[in-house]
Amino acid sequence: HLEYKRSSGINAEYGQHAPTRETLIADIVKHGIPAKVYPELQPLFKILEVDFQPLKLCGLVDTMLNQVEKVHPDLGCYSGDVRKVAVLRLMRQLAQVYDKISISKVVSLIPYIEPLELELLIIEPAKTLDLQLRIDHATQTFIFGSTIQYQREETTSGPTVQQMPSEMFRNQLVMLYNALNKSVDLISPAMKLQAKDALRHDSISVYMKSAKRDQMNMIKRKEMIEHRKEYYENLNTEKERAELQEREKSRREAEKAETKRRDEEEKRRTEERSAREEKHKDKLLKMEKVKKLMEHLGEKPFEGLTEEELLSMEEEELMARGIEHMNKEKGDLKHKMKQVEKKLDYYTRAQRLVEIPLLKDEWEKSQEDDKIWWQEKEAARIEMAIKKREHDITTRKRLLRMKDDKDAFVASIVSQREKQHQEEVEKFEAELAKVREERKEAKKQEILRTLADKRQKEQLNVKAWDREVPPKVEMAEVRPLLLAPGETERSTTVSPPSPRLRGLTGLPIDAVNLFF
Repeated sequence: HLEYKRSSGINAEYGQHAPTRETLIADIVKHGIPAKVYPELQPLFKILEVDFQPLKLCGLVDTMLNQVEKVHPDLGCYSGDVRKVAVLRLMRQLAQVYDKISISKVVSLIPYIEPLELELLIIEPAKTLDLQLRIDHATQTFIFGSTIQYQREETTSGPTVQQMPSEMFRNQLVMLYNALNKSVDLISPAMKLQAKDALRHDSISVYMKSAKRDQMNMIKRKEMIEHRKEYYENLNTEKERAELQEREKSRREAEKAETKRRDEEEKRRTEERSAREEKHKDKLLKMEKVKKLMEHLGEKPFEGLTEEELLSMEEEELMARGIEHMNKEKGDLKHKMKQVEKKLDYYTRAQRLVEIPLLKDEWEKSQEDDKIWWQEKEAARIEMAIKKREHDITTRKRLLRMKDDKDAFVASIVSQREKQHQEEVEKFEAELAKVREERKEAKKQEILRTLADKRQKEQLNVKAWDREVPPKVEMAEVRPLLLAPGETERSTTVSPPSPRLRGLTGLPIDAVNLFF
C-alpha cells in the first residue's frame, strides 16, 4: 500500500507513469538494443526473457558466460550476478510446472551452485514474496505455491505458462466481489438511487448554509490579496530604484578609479619596458663581445663563471684569463707527453725482452700440435675412404643382382609404350581417313549441286532459244549458203546442241565420277 501511494505521488508530481520492468524491456526491444551488443551475449536475452526451458536454462547461461569470459575478460565481474538471476528465473519457471521437486534435482539443473548456496540465494526472494515456495528439510524438497498467501501485484517476469494457485484464488475473490455488487444492484436498484439522492441533498444543504459566508470571505480575501500585492510591488519598485541609483553611482566611481589606475599602470609599464630594453641592449652587446673572445680562446678558460660574472668583467680581464689558461694548458701538455713517451719506451723494452723467448716456445709448441693434428686428421680421412670404398663395392654387388630384373622391367615398359603409341597412331590415321572421306563426299555433293544448277540454267536457255527461232525458215535452204566451197552437206536438219557438249562446264556424269 505504501509503495502504491509513493508511486502514485510520483506519477501525480511529474504527470506520467512510473517506468516498470515490462515497459523498460519493451523499450529495449523496440530500439533494437539486443542486436547491438556483443554477438556472444545476444542469446542471453532470448534465454531469460523469451524461452521457457527450465531443465536447460542454467546450463545454457553457464556455457555462454564461460565463452564471454574468455573473449571479453573485462565483463567477468558481471557473470556472478547474471548466474544468480538465472537461478531465480529457473525457480519461477519450475514453480509454474511442479508442485514439489527435490533439492538434489534442482542442484543437478544448476552446474555452478551448491545446495547451501541455493538455499541462501532463494531465502530473500521467498521472504519478500517474489517466489512462492517453502523448503521442507524433512523430505529435502522445494514446495511451490502450497499455501494461499499474499503475493506482489506485479506481473511475473519472464515467460509464463500458467498462473500460480494464489493468483488464481485472488482473481476468484475479485470476480466474486464484482458479481455480488452486480447482484445487489439488480435485486434492489431503488436502494442505490435513494442513497445517491440522500447524499446529494446533504451536500446541497451543507453548501447552502455556508454559501453566502464563503462567498464574502472569498471576496474579502481577493481584495486583501490585491492590496497586499500592490503594496509589495510599490515597495519592490522603490527598492529597485534606490538600488539602481546606488549601483550607477558605484559604477561611475569605479570607472573613474579604473581609468586613473589604468593610466598610472600604462605609464609605469612604459618606463619599465624602456629600462628593460636599454638593459637588454647593453647585455647583448657585452655577450656578443664575450662570445667573440670564446671563439678565439675557447670555452675552457671561462668554465665555472656565471653569466653575471662574465658581464661584470672587463674585456682586458677576459683576454688575460684566456691567455693564462692557454699557457697553462700548453705546459701541462708538454709534461704529459714526456711522461707518456718515457712510460711507453720502458714498457716496450720490457715487453720485448720477456716476449721473445715465450714467442719461440709458443711457435715450437704450435708446430708440434699442428703436426699431431694433421696426422690424426689424415688417418681419419684414410679410414673413412676405406670404409666408403667397401660400402660402395657392397652396394654395387647388391645392385648388380637387380640389373636383369631392371632391364626386363624397362623393356616391358618400353614395349607397352610403343604398342600404345602405335595404337594411338593407327587410331589417328583412321580418324584422319574418315575425315578426309567426309570432306571428299561433301566436296563431291557441292560440285554435283553446282553442275545440276548450271545444267538447269542451260536447259532454260535452250528452251528460250527454241522459242526465238522462226518456224517457217527451212534450214535446207540456208545450209548451202553457209557451206564453204568444196564442202558437202551432211544433214538436211538442224538439231539443238546436245546438253553433253553445251557449256564450258557441261561434263557428262561418267566424267565427273572418273574425276573423283
